[in-house]
Amino acid sequence: MSEQTDIVDEGIAVSRENFVARNREVVAAAEEKARARQHPHGRKTARERVLSLLDEGSFTELDRFAGGDIEKGALGSAVITGAGLIDGRPVAVYAQDFSVQGGTLGQVEGDKILRLMDRALALRVPIVALLDSGGARIQEGVTALAQYGRIFKKTTECSGVVPQISVILGPCAGGAVYGPALTDFIIMTKKSSYMFVTGPSVVKAATGEDIGAEDLGGGDLHNSVSGVAHFLAEDEDEALDYARTLLSYLPSHCEEAATLFAYDPAVSEPPNAHLVGDLVPESPKQAYDMVEVVEAIADNEEFLEVQPLFAPSVLIGFASFEGRPAGIVASQPAVDAGTLDVDASEKAARFVQFCDAFGIPVVTLVDVPGYRPGSEQERAGIIRRGAKLITAYATATVPLVTVIIRKAFGGAYIVMGSKSLGADVNFSWPSSQIAVMGSEGAVDIVFRRQLAEAGKEGRDVAEQRAHYQALYEKHSVNPNLSLRGGQLDGLIEPGRTREAIARSLR
Repeated sequence: MSEQTDIVDEGIAVSRENFVARNREVVAAAEEKARARQHPHGRKTARERVLSLLDEGSFTELDRFAGGDIEKGALGSAVITGAGLIDGRPVAVYAQDFSVQGGTLGQVEGDKILRLMDRALALRVPIVALLDSGGARIQEGVTALAQYGRIFKKTTECSGVVPQISVILGPCAGGAVYGPALTDFIIMTKKSSYMFVTGPSVVKAATGEDIGAEDLGGGDLHNSVSGVAHFLAEDEDEALDYARTLLSYLPSHCEEAATLFAYDPAVSEPPNAHLVGDLVPESPKQAYDMVEVVEAIADNEEFLEVQPLFAPSVLIGFASFEGRPAGIVASQPAVDAGTLDVDASEKAARFVQFCDAFGIPVVTLVDVPGYRPGSEQERAGIIRRGAKLITAYATATVPLVTVIIRKAFGGAYIVMGSKSLGADVNFSWPSSQIAVMGSEGAVDIVFRRQLAEAGKEGRDVAEQRAHYQALYEKHSVNPNLSLRGGQLDGLIEPGRTREAIARSLR
């Protein structure tokens, strides 16, 4: 009896060894096939992308052989799902595999992604999607479409609960584009990633327009024109690096406190924070780069800008102060004088709402002359779309710290983190101007009659206008008026801007 048992156990052991060996053979063959298909086009395989994203040796694959048949040498589905670590923190990740049926999504692929998202939601960990797919699998018809619908619903359930990042590393077309559109951040690469609802051939058949994939839905278009994407990487390595850096500023879920960075004043303190005032010209008409201001006051002079190519008259991104991460919203005087338009309003509003969902404080740096005037903006819905920024600030429950750098006029003053919308702490530089409108425009309205009389009497109208401008600035633009009215908590010297922000966040 004992010998018979030993024989059976030995047989089972041999069977297991054979299965494991066959397993390794199939995996190796599949990866070799993937390399042969992807590398000639300058693209990594799905597995290489996952391993590049995660900490070394941390990836645990889930459902590897779902939909496959080891005996027939079939590895399985066109998506890799699993979990791993980024900087020691757990994340869920899935990567579409273009080398398997063009990365198309069917029943098995959808089920794998949904199971992963369910686990990520239950465990409260971020989700990173590496997308490279031909879309829904035509052979599976409505079943594939239904899977996309379920993924969209699950993505929406995860929204605001765990951070979701989509990295587009190939085509993403048809209904599939709405998956990443529902996530928090989209990263694209130059000349290798595309997003469009209908591809070039369908567009030509339907409308007669002859257009290439790059012009229709390439990374440059979605980063600079449509605003669909948030970062344009040079290549896959930079795209994955951006995703890792982005996650370093974010908590793992909405109920977790923001991650604190290691902070050593001797190393992290920006050396020129006390000279930040030198970066800003005195003349309100002279342009400067607000990015330099943010970097001058942030820890390690580091600012991770988000959507730098879209609606550039307003900046959004992440920085830290004494190790505490914060979302940054700032006017950009270097572009259209920092005016707010429909795109800038929506860009800033969405970012403030994201920060609010994940408990990240918002620091607002203001140098805004107003909303961009003109019929184009009115027809584009500046009233409706500009109001989104009001809602974002007014409903935010995270700490809001605002500093008026040089000027804040009209409705733009109100919407850029003003005290009246609920900001917790508002400061201003002593030389800043805060008013309904700038002195030049105001003089022509307030002192219109006096200027007309001066012209009739033969007096120097330009001299009179300068006189009334000085008068208006003294009595209506002085930040002391905002102090007395309770709209400011204090005037701060430019060199103490970082100190005031850090103290407020503490």
